[in-house]
Amino acid sequence: MSAAVTASAVEELAAAGVATVYEAYGRRGLLDVEWTPLQTGRSIAGPARTALCGQGDNRAVHEAMTHLRPGEVLVLTMPEPEPVALFGDLLATQAAARGAAAVLVDASVRDSAELARLDYGVWTRWRRARGATKNERGSVNVPVRIGGTTVAPADVLVLDDDGVTAVEAAHVASALEAVRERIAKEDGLRRRWAAGEFSYDAYGMREADENSGEGAAT
Repeated sequence: MSAAVTASAVEELAAAGVATVYEAYGRRGLLDVEWTPLQTGRSIAGPARTALCGQGDNRAVHEAMTHLRPGEVLVLTMPEPEPVALFGDLLATQAAARGAAAVLVDASVRDSAELARLDYGVWTRWRRARGATKNERGSVNVPVRIGGTTVAPADVLVLDDDGVTAVEAAHVASALEAVRERIAKEDGLRRRWAAGEFSYDAYGMREADENSGEGAAT
């Protein structure tokens, strides 16, 4: 990992989770599509290792395995997402041997039951048996665009049950400071709400609503 992306920074981002990181990062970086985590209840982060596959083809995934390093998130996509299985049990075995933190598949996976038992996390768009070809080399270690966000190699991905968000590698330190500030602020608010205070009052919404004279509750 680079000096900006230390193991401790990655661990903090994982602990904070997707929603907190996304909000603290200025509501940037969300990979805004529907993801299915095959193992729920996990929060994982790691630098991205990308593969841009040919359409319906996973040859680039096989090449990407030779570049994958421990703690990285393998990111698999193709020009147009479709439910073709880019990743299954045999590739999952290679990713485990390479020390993957997670695999993000902007397509389909198969062998879902086996993948759900892995020690690392798998997030996917679909689960479908339809297999990929192995004819087009594709590209590895290149920027890819998923769900409105561009993910470059070494950008940090955070993945949990809420979805996936990305932090540019150059912004990790500043994003982490913003995450710490947000967590501290939310801890304070949580204590206030637990003591009986209403957010409706604290945020001035009641006063604004009463002054507007609109929509009185019954």
